[in-house]
Amino acid sequence: MSLVGPRPVVASELEEYYGEDALYYRMVLPGITGLWQISGRSAIRFEDWVQHDFHYIDGWSLKLDLKILLKTVPVVWKGGGAV
Repeated sequence: MSLVGPRPVVASELEEYYGEDALYYRMVLPGITGLWQISGRSAIRFEDWVQHDFHYIDGWSLKLDLKILLKTVPVVWKGGGAV
């Protein structure tokens, strides 16, 4: 597990929801925080969550990781998107 990355997914969900893209998802380590965390957490649709994962994998950069880290603190502090 890394500090920033796609949200961890259990194997059964990975195969069911990611299908043939499951190998693509497995190319990176899951993270404690990521785009899903700063984009609504549990308030977003699952399809959007998957798209955030792919966007992160495709556009990974140190700048993106820093942006996610900086935005995570206020999101967690405010509890936005948490159920």
